[in-house]
Amino acid sequence: MERILRIHVEKLPEGVFLATSIDLQGLVAQGRTATEALEIARDVARRLMEAQSARQQEVSLPPVKDAFDVTLVVGA
Repeated sequence: MERILRIHVEKLPEGVFLATSIDLQGLVAQGRTATEALEIARDVARRLMEAQSARQQEVSLPPVKDAFDVTLVVGA
């Protein structure tokens, strides 16, 4: 089942991007671009959610509905 997860992305002084989430404890991902950081964050989130399920802990993220809003970053 797909879930909605809020991600915070910031550019660090070193020039890399850091993705974290207050919705899923332990989610930290770093990439050379914002896109790469988000791709890695998606994989980390999937693994963290699988680990929660294996420990029979409830995944408390809302499911994807028929419509939702997303902020899209596009290079010019």
